[in-house]
Amino acid sequence: MVEGSATSPEGFVAGAVACGLKESGDLDLGVIYSETDATAGGVFTRNQVVAAPVVVDREVLAAGPDQIRGVVANAGNANACTGEAGMAAARKMLTEVAALLDCRPEQMLVLSTGVIGVPLPLSKIVAGLRIVTKDLTPNNGIHLAQAIMTTDTRSKHLAVRVTLPEGMVTIGGVAKGSGMIHPNMATMLAILTTDAALSASTVQEVLGAVVDRTFNRISVDGDTSTNDTVLLLANGASGVPADDDASRILFAEALEYLCAELAQMIVADGEGASRFVTLHVTGAASEPAAHAVAETVATSPLVKTALAGGDANWGRILAAAGRAGVPLDQGRLALWIANPERQLLQLVDGGSPTGYDEDEAAAIFGRREILIRLDLGQGEAEDTMWTTDLTHDYVTINADYRT
Repeated sequence: MVEGSATSPEGFVAGAVACGLKESGDLDLGVIYSETDATAGGVFTRNQVVAAPVVVDREVLAAGPDQIRGVVANAGNANACTGEAGMAAARKMLTEVAALLDCRPEQMLVLSTGVIGVPLPLSKIVAGLRIVTKDLTPNNGIHLAQAIMTTDTRSKHLAVRVTLPEGMVTIGGVAKGSGMIHPNMATMLAILTTDAALSASTVQEVLGAVVDRTFNRISVDGDTSTNDTVLLLANGASGVPADDDASRILFAEALEYLCAELAQMIVADGEGASRFVTLHVTGAASEPAAHAVAETVATSPLVKTALAGGDANWGRILAAAGRAGVPLDQGRLALWIANPERQLLQLVDGGSPTGYDEDEAAAIFGRREILIRLDLGQGEAEDTMWTTDLTHDYVTINADYRT
């Protein structure tokens, strides 16, 4: 792991500007550009109500995933539920940025995030693009991360290096997300880049598998947004191929590490969150069963409010597990909690309390970081999700998001 961003891999430059979409005056428009054609893939929201950029990006990737040059992204306006005018605006963003970068519109991708149902102020974006495209550098990746923030309190960016059989490559990324966070995917955007040389099929296959194990394993509030997108661009600038079996495995492991870190940054920055919770379900009959239990517990309002109060009310965890739609034998359930140092305290064995020390349990539930391990006693399968508590601050943030 290295301090870095989506411009850490060779051949990528970026820039960001405040064009007036955010009332705060903060950065709200960014561009990342590859100096050579890149192969790209994307994973998108499964919500059936989707923003115009999602529709456009799916079209671009379906038509020519091996000639992508970059991404234009804005915050402050989601360009979602905006009809044909929104579709035209998304395509206009591609036309304008492509002309300024001397490439074709079908070589660019577009991302938007912010308020739903508000027309995109295209004139501000066009004016901003004319400024930002004049100052694209390898040093502006962190500014790109800042430009896609909405209710985020901090930017999210990282890079990793991995040695493949043919040499070393770098993978970088920026992401945003804080609320409306839930699998399929969370309300988040992520731009991932690498200077490894990958085929289109490898990019899409590896990205899909990694997203499923990382960005699809986080939840803040159980809501899935209209704009969720993860893009991966591979420009091959390192000259190192990664399509053979050994290279693909190593590359996928490094990409998964990067995405897991970014995903956890999103959870840790959850709207109003005061707890970061790792929920590990073990002893399941199958991985889907483990995930069903983990997701039900991670999104339970009663569990999340107990976490907010530092209340070791473990009965809510078992109750949530019992309604996950997975056959369980409560007499086989076991539950542990731990502090960040992973000193496990068992609360339940065989479905009954263990006689644990209440003060010790309360102290663990009062920590910023908590590990919860629930064993179902049915098999060897397991699953992990990262989640948060649910506080009064979350309600405050979302009660007046538009105003």
